[in-house]
Amino acid sequence: MILVLIGYMASGKSTLGRILGKKLNYDFIDLDDYIEEKEQLSVSDIFKSKGEIYFRKKETFYLKELLDNKTNLILSLGGGTPCYSNNMDLLINKPNIKSVYLKASIPTLITRLKNEKSKRPLIAHIETDELLAEFIGKHLFERSQFYNLSEIILTTDNKKEEDLIEELVLKLF
Repeated sequence: MILVLIGYMASGKSTLGRILGKKLNYDFIDLDDYIEEKEQLSVSDIFKSKGEIYFRKKETFYLKELLDNKTNLILSLGGGTPCYSNNMDLLINKPNIKSVYLKASIPTLITRLKNEKSKRPLIAHIETDELLAEFIGKHLFERSQFYNLSEIILTTDNKKEEDLIEELVLKLF
């Protein structure tokens, strides 16, 4: 089985993915990290030097590569991955894949993101919490139609990592 974690940035995909990978004895891969390793550039640098269209094509290419060649994997996707190139259809229609949307509210996302904006190219330029809330709200409105196609939806607000893992494992098995 391949378990694919979907959600907005800072929803907990990488954190929960690593813990769950250890618990289930599955490999964990963050798609953005995988792309950076393959391309020998950071995601930010890929966007700057080659553009978003190039990045999205590579993102889909590497997603398919992982889905076709791996088993017993926890895969964390970038926040935009499900929204481009029919990637969500690929996840829904490919056998042995379970998709999980880690859903976090706007206030939770602001709390998690405001101190790490410099590491996030999409929001690095946003100066106030109000503008960040507006930006996240717009993105979630656009992306939720894709995220909500996931087989499992898990709300992450005000929950401890251990509780989320337990809840997810119960839904999976």
